Amino acid sequence: MYQNYIFDLYGTLIDIRTDESGDAFWGEVAKIYKSHGADYTADEVKANYHRIAKCEKHVEHFFHPFYSHIEIHLEHVFKRLYSRKGINATKEIIEDTAVRFRKASTQFICLYDGVVDLLESLKKAGKKVYLLSNAQRCFTYPELVELDLVKYFDGIFISSDCGCSKPQKTFFEKLFKEYNLKKEESIMIGNDCISDMQGAKSAGIDALYIHQEISTPLEGHELYCNYKIMDGDVTKIKEYILNS
Repeated sequence: MYQNYIFDLYGTLIDIRTDESGDAFWGEVAKIYKSHGADYTADEVKANYHRIAKCEKHVEHFFHPFYSHIEIHLEHVFKRLYSRKGINATKEIIEDTAVRFRKASTQFICLYDGVVDLLESLKKAGKKVYLLSNAQRCFTYPELVELDLVKYFDGIFISSDCGCSKPQKTFFEKLFKEYNLKKEESIMIGNDCISDMQGAKSAGIDALYIHQEISTPLEGHELYCNYKIMDGDVTKIKEYILNS
């Protein structure tokens, strides 16, 4: 019987759509920076954002040459954008920038039907619940608070904190080591055939796949999982694995 339930977040517990591609979005980002004294045009802030992010990734790869799936801290990118305009941004300014940046890109965000019942059922059954998410803490933690999810997790692991992301085996191993989890008692629940399912296989744990509209296309990928839900119905997760 499983004792540890490791969840992906976006596309598994949270349904979300974001778009950072449009001119209107980068216009909003320019306004965010201008409100803190950094005068950018939309095109200028977009070009510099991507240039700095690429540089940050090279730096992370230098320090972690064996990571094939690098994750950076976007807070560093936001801060360097201010520095280029001579602004020494405080922690509060960076946090405000991150929250407003995320809100500007978010088209909608909500929990999938059945998520609260699933998590409450697991907790009532005495199970341990963990989050293992490819994400930026500066975006994700405020969203976890807003959607009242923090209270359900016994541990929250976000890739930007670790410098690597799923399916990197190292990311899974950090969670196992931190909480002394037994792999034979653990299962990964996620919507991505690569980061979640291949990651779970490489880490040596069971997995449940749930297919959602925003899942990576399955074509060309072998689906490694012990259970699969192809219609996106989160309510089925409980009946599939709670008593397994």
